[in-house]
Amino acid sequence: MIDPYETLGIGREADGEAVKAAYRKQVKTAHPDSGGDEKAFGRLRACYELLKDPVRRKLYDHTGYDPELADPRDLKGILRLETLVSDVILDEREPGSFDPVAAMRRKLSDDMVQSRFHILELERHRARVRQHLDRLGRRPAADVLGAMLRSRSQSISEAIRSAETQIEAIEQAYAMLEGYSYEMEALAEVKAAE
Repeated sequence: MIDPYETLGIGREADGEAVKAAYRKQVKTAHPDSGGDEKAFGRLRACYELLKDPVRRKLYDHTGYDPELADPRDLKGILRLETLVSDVILDEREPGSFDPVAAMRRKLSDDMVQSRFHILELERHRARVRQHLDRLGRRPAADVLGAMLRSRSQSISEAIRSAETQIEAIEQAYAMLEGYSYEMEALAEVKAAE
C-alpha cells in the first residue's frame, strides 16, 4: 500500500491547504512535462486525490487502505478476508467463546491445501491430454482431434493459473492476519454465563 502522506511528504495532521501546497511543490519536478516519471506522477496524483477527499481520507486513516492506492495483491487478500469476516459475524456462538482469528487461519489453510490438490489434479489431467496428443498418429488436413486436445490442454493450463492466483490471494490474506490475536473468555466465565 502506498502511503499518501509519505508520498506527499506531509504529516497526518496536515490540513487541505498543506496537502495542496505539498502536491504543487512536488508536481514541479514529478510531472512528465518537467522530466518526471509518468508512473511516479500518477501515484503522486492519486495520493493527492485521496487526501483532498475528506471521506476517502477518513476511511484511509481508519483502515490504512484505499482501493485506488492498494496493491492488487492486497485487494485480493482483503476480498478473501471479507468473506471470512462475514462468516464470523454470522456465527451464532458468543464472542469470546471461540477464536475467530484462529478459525480464519484454519479456513485459509484448508483452502490452500484444497487449491494445491486441485492444481495437482489439473496437472495430472493436462499430462494425460498431452500424452494422448503425442500418441495421436496419422492426422488429416483438418486435425479435429488434435485441435480438441490442444484446446483442452490450454483450458487446463488456464485453470491452473486461476488456482495459482487463488493461492496468492490466500497467502496474502493469511499474511494480513499476522500479528492478530483474540482474547478468549475463561472457560469458567463461559459456563457461568450459560
